[in-house]
Amino acid sequence: MSGIVMILGLLALAAPAAAGQMAPRDSVKAARAVVQELATGEFAKVTTSFDNRMRAALPEARLAAVWNAIEAQAGKFEGIRGVVVTDHGSRVILVCQFAHARLDTILMFGPAGRIAGMFFRPGGKAAAWTTPSYAQPENFSERPVTVTTGQWKLPGTLTMPKGKGPFPGVVLVAGSGPEDQDETIGPNKPFKDLAWGLADRGIAVLRYAKRTYVYGTKSSMNPERLTIDDVTVNDARSAVALLAREPGIDPHRIYVLGHSLGATMAPEIATGDPHVAGIILLAGAITPMERLVLEQIRTIDAREHVPAKTAEKQEAAVEAAVKQIESPSLKPGMMVDFLGSPMPASFWLSLRDYHPGPVAARLHIPMLLLQGGRDYQVPPRQLELWKKALAGHKNATYEVYPALNHLFEAGTGPSTPSGYMKPGRHVDVKVIDEVATWVKAEAGR
Repeated sequence: MSGIVMILGLLALAAPAAAGQMAPRDSVKAARAVVQELATGEFAKVTTSFDNRMRAALPEARLAAVWNAIEAQAGKFEGIRGVVVTDHGSRVILVCQFAHARLDTILMFGPAGRIAGMFFRPGGKAAAWTTPSYAQPENFSERPVTVTTGQWKLPGTLTMPKGKGPFPGVVLVAGSGPEDQDETIGPNKPFKDLAWGLADRGIAVLRYAKRTYVYGTKSSMNPERLTIDDVTVNDARSAVALLAREPGIDPHRIYVLGHSLGATMAPEIATGDPHVAGIILLAGAITPMERLVLEQIRTIDAREHVPAKTAEKQEAAVEAAVKQIESPSLKPGMMVDFLGSPMPASFWLSLRDYHPGPVAARLHIPMLLLQGGRDYQVPPRQLELWKKALAGHKNATYEVYPALNHLFEAGTGPSTPSGYMKPGRHVDVKVIDEVATWVKAEAGR
């Protein structure tokens, strides 16, 4: 995920559920006022619109730090470009234009019109995605599918090569935050690039929206007990099972391709699943997420020349959150204030109990691990940790691409969040070819 996506996606993970019945016209008016107050630095005024839980979780100083961090990454706020109202007025999405990106500002209204949730995500109607040169649409077809896990139904797309099957298949598993099925980041759609590129090369691909993208805070039967299984693992396993049942797919040649957090969880997804013939890790991490986020923020602050006082406040807040996450006293039912948003302790505890290196080492399936050399979110040294963890594994392949960033897009110089917002970029063809060649070789054994 991008720097903006990583930070704001985590904010979205724990936004409180809205329960109010505010009239749509009134909620839009209130939402617009809040964004304008944020833009003019009237943070104390914004907090007077919060309900008690939000006020405790996001006081004036923290709200200021969050907004300043957004502008440090996305550029100065320029205006509201669109409004969407859902849930009978209790949820308002404002498409906000910043100097370097468009972000959706989402406000949830509870009883008496108080703000019960606020989060931001990359989105809006940015420049359109373009077809990568390495994919010819006439060579494959697409149709909608639904990935179902219990009561949760996630929209997805199956991209099928034309010709005679059965074909090997790949399930794409997204990174952290409420990702759509394309892993959309501004004008870029890395998962659509992968799906089209691989299908063009004779490999079927299933991609789907994450549960947190579709259901938000209702992604668990008990939102205060949300875990990584709810967010990532269970739905990925459901997607694998769905692909194995599809006509034209070889159920014995299905591979899980995870990106970022999806890559970190790929070994767990594969554990005990006989349909998973191998795993592909794109920018997978072994270092705990909270530590990586702290490192990311420090890197962004330095590269984007964030004012010293703003950087100090933001980094101090994250350091405090990391300390809480790593504390032995953290228990289920508690909340962690992470980047200005309350997140269930259960989520962090479920990650604490997961050790991707040893889990991967116990698997007896082939693995392909790819890493971008310009990735500041999951730095290249993470691949060295994987190599150490998998030292005794018989079939693990590694590749580093010096010019590629976290999205596996080519560029020069240090990677920054604003770089993710440039149109016309795609997952590099070398990555498409590497994955396709590896899958076909493994599937042919």
